[in-house]
Amino acid sequence: MSKPLVQSTGRRKEAVARVRLRPSEGEESATITINGRDVEDFFPNPTHRMILTEPLRLTQHEETYDVDVTMHGGGVTGQAGAL
Repeated sequence: MSKPLVQSTGRRKEAVARVRLRPSEGEESATITINGRDVEDFFPNPTHRMILTEPLRLTQHEETYDVDVTMHGGGVTGQAGAL
């Protein structure tokens, strides 16, 4: 596993997200992993997934980076906002 390009922490209400961005490797699309689980498993609601992917989509880097997140605290909406 390569070193992270960027590390940061996001907070909303009681939720805390520690995020690491790495350049996506190869031709496969970028992945988002939260606490070792795929983003679709962690956030089954498409609205929550839209909230957390919006910054990457706006900067047109949705397929550029792999995102690895350690998340704890708060509820589902707070966690999506923190991320």
